[in-house]
Amino acid sequence: MTDPGPMNKFRQWYLEAASSEVPDPTIMTLATADVDAKPSARIVLLKDFDDRGFVFYTNYGSHKARQIDNNPFAALVIHWPFLGHQVRIEGRVDKTSAKESDLYFKGRPRGSQLGAWASDQSQVISSRESLLESVRKREAEFAGGKIPRPSHWGGYRLIPNRIEFWTEREDRLHERIVYEKQGERWISHLLAP
Repeated sequence: MTDPGPMNKFRQWYLEAASSEVPDPTIMTLATADVDAKPSARIVLLKDFDDRGFVFYTNYGSHKARQIDNNPFAALVIHWPFLGHQVRIEGRVDKTSAKESDLYFKGRPRGSQLGAWASDQSQVISSRESLLESVRKREAEFAGGKIPRPSHWGGYRLIPNRIEFWTEREDRLHERIVYEKQGERWISHLLAP
């Protein structure tokens, strides 16, 4: 059997998850670390992937974005427990192009577009009411017209240099295949569970 390579294998697994009973196959954990190597993790949504990497969107002033600015390496974990699959991805994180961010933003629901303008993500706020008031102000500002993407909001792409595929097996003898980037080539190895 020919090795499909990590991105083709991921695509196969993702399509399997998307066509199954998995509630949302785009849910993934993003782990970042600050300059002192203190880790932080949170759930984000996979919005796109291709041979270049894995894309998610956020406010560029958020905690995760500030950590990425200071330490541009991160890890993702995607777990589809009903399928017995998990994917671990590590690599460098770069911003997507403004064009990519604009295109994605344009397709978001209007409420999410307003929220991107109204929320200073990860910053302390005085109350929930103050956040809702900020949304109302933005709603009035754009008054039914198109909402442009704010410059403080956009995408990131994790460019993988290591991808591990984990398959659940009996007796905890799970199957683990890791791909590591060496130059332009991916090298794969079988790992002990």
